[in-house]
Amino acid sequence: MSVPVLLWVLTAATVLLLASGVAATGAPSTPAPGTPGTDAQRWDPDLAGSAVRVQVAGGAARLATPRDGGPERSGSLRGARRQGFLDLGAHTFARAVNRVDVPVTADLPPGTSAVASVRGRDDAGRWSEWVPATPGAPALLPVPSRTVALRLTLAAPGTDAGPTVRAVSVRADRETGAQRTLTPRASYRVFATREGLVGGTTANGHVITENDQFVALPSGQALDGDGKGDYSVRLCTAAGRCATVPVWDIGPWNTDDDYWNAAPPRTKFTDVPQGTPEAQVAYTDHYHDGEDGFGRTVKNPAGIDVADGTFRALGLGDNGYVTVDYLWTGRAGEAPGDVHLGTADSPQAPVTVRATPSTGGTDQGLVANAAQVDVQCHVAGDAVTGRHGTSSDWLRLDTDRYVPAAWVVTATPPPAC
Repeated sequence: MSVPVLLWVLTAATVLLLASGVAATGAPSTPAPGTPGTDAQRWDPDLAGSAVRVQVAGGAARLATPRDGGPERSGSLRGARRQGFLDLGAHTFARAVNRVDVPVTADLPPGTSAVASVRGRDDAGRWSEWVPATPGAPALLPVPSRTVALRLTLAAPGTDAGPTVRAVSVRADRETGAQRTLTPRASYRVFATREGLVGGTTANGHVITENDQFVALPSGQALDGDGKGDYSVRLCTAAGRCATVPVWDIGPWNTDDDYWNAAPPRTKFTDVPQGTPEAQVAYTDHYHDGEDGFGRTVKNPAGIDVADGTFRALGLGDNGYVTVDYLWTGRAGEAPGDVHLGTADSPQAPVTVRATPSTGGTDQGLVANAAQVDVQCHVAGDAVTGRHGTSSDWLRLDTDRYVPAAWVVTATPPPAC
């Protein structure tokens, strides 16, 4: 995610006390539009947490030093820019919030950015997308949430000096009518390309293997951590074969094109129809002079990159169109099934989706490690031993599509079919 944003800058000459109603002189100031009021709740996290291509030293966060031979970049960006993430964890407020302001103190050399994004968790345990918070325009969550997570995205062109983040704070409150629109279940037909790049590193720090099961989308708003599946997609071919896998990379082409969202809250390219990637109209209609957001000539209409293992499992002999369901959309208040096939360090092979609740049922596709799936109901079938013991219970994901319950965790028991 690389949406440019104006940040407050700390220099040797100027120190601003932000989002607290206090100016540098100590005199009260008038809150800017969109600034939380006096009932705002506060969180001042340390610059520490899970980092990908970001290092924290001397109380500041910076992009990690590039490796010998050139900067380390996420696989699907194909060298467009350097980018790193620092997840600062989650905080549980005393009261649910839906408006979050995130003042960031940073040094920003020309062409660099340091973007703060937040997401909220609903009562069913589902996370919203990552929503950027900009000065004067706080992040609006689709559902009021007590638990809010914070992520910093640092970016810089080439090997130039990157941004330096020195401090970050969170101010959150709840305002009626201010929340972000919840995107209904999104399902679109988009052009899929094979990512490849075995041995490369994805945006979330995952090292790509030959038979990997994940996809890349051109926006960090739906980027999972390595081994996580809060943001999962189901890809289906015209022949009806499907794969459900997590989103572990950013791309192809763009990094801020959440095309599955309406405008608003679609972040960029808001004149492009919902469900249509910018790259698609750049390629077919010469939109944006036929270029992506980095000024590169778009050579295919791709809206999703597919890892090699998933590409082969779908039976794709070449790049082509698939139907994609963006499974985190339209799910507020609903608990999904979490598939646990192993750990991030030692994942097991994907679980096969069967046409009947039996080990001999027709192979209909797969569900990858860590992915989240829709669960309609459960039914008795063949006994299967999985990570959660031995069970004859099977979960129906859709018509004629079943997976063994021994591999899946659900927050609440599904009804009988």
